[in-house]
Amino acid sequence: MKVLVTGAAGFIGSHTAERLLALGHEVVAVDNFSPYYDVSLKERNASELAKQGIQVQAVDLREGGLEKVLPTDIEYIFHFAAQPGISRKSTFDDYLTNNIIATQRVLQFAQQCPNFKFFVNIATSSIYGLVATYPEDAAPKPASYYGVTKLAAEQLVLAYDRDGLLSGCSLRLYSVYGPRERPDKLYTKLILCGLNGEPFPLFEGSEKHLRSFTYVQDIVDGIVAVMGREAVCSGEVINLGTATESTTAEGIAIVETILGKKIEMEIYPPRPGDQSRTKANIDKARQLLDYNPQTTLKEGLQEQVEWVRSSYSS
Repeated sequence: MKVLVTGAAGFIGSHTAERLLALGHEVVAVDNFSPYYDVSLKERNASELAKQGIQVQAVDLREGGLEKVLPTDIEYIFHFAAQPGISRKSTFDDYLTNNIIATQRVLQFAQQCPNFKFFVNIATSSIYGLVATYPEDAAPKPASYYGVTKLAAEQLVLAYDRDGLLSGCSLRLYSVYGPRERPDKLYTKLILCGLNGEPFPLFEGSEKHLRSFTYVQDIVDGIVAVMGREAVCSGEVINLGTATESTTAEGIAIVETILGKKIEMEIYPPRPGDQSRTKANIDKARQLLDYNPQTTLKEGLQEQVEWVRSSYSS
């Protein structure tokens, strides 16, 4: 099957592109190589994909006219591309254009593909709001530009499905970590601080936050499980994550144990819109996708520490 992966040079997108290739699919990969974080890290991911035969094309989805730069024999789309996180440096326009406008452009492109089969939108637990412990039919209460615009993007995809314009679903991911995690995210930053003997910037009170920290390969298991299950997934919202909760403090302690050293903390004021608790309710994913994440936080962080050591050794 010919599959388009947007945001393919990013963290989860690159892992998914690799998995799809390993499953025997032809992967078309695009990314806009946004400077949201160090572009060289995305270029490194793209280089890894290129070694396996996946060329990541630089495309800004917001510009539209994708049928002019991409093949129209695409059958499946995994849409990861988005403005991520809750950084104060990102403007509302960044979230609006990257998360809503770009999604609309990709949906329009899908309609130009005569053999198109299914659209998988990659969403987030931030849609639920400051506490994300709910099943998929709970009323969303996003508390950040990120959550608000990701909800809008999700609804765009589901509207196309409801109107019979194409078939698709939306997957809400929970606190993904592992190799290739962005440098602004918790564990990559924490591990680097530990290795370099630098203080870790901890937002006040965040050590008590509860998270469904989910290893990236467990997330990819759920994402690719949609393939072959289009009939039961069409029009659905599905949570993907681990049902196991851990505090940020517990994660920090595991990293310190792996590194064999204490990491100094530098306390910053709380971030507006930061979730206090996420616990993935995955009953629906278990039923529809036979989803069963297995990686413990300790196992996953061991893999991430090894990746950070090898990737940032210079």
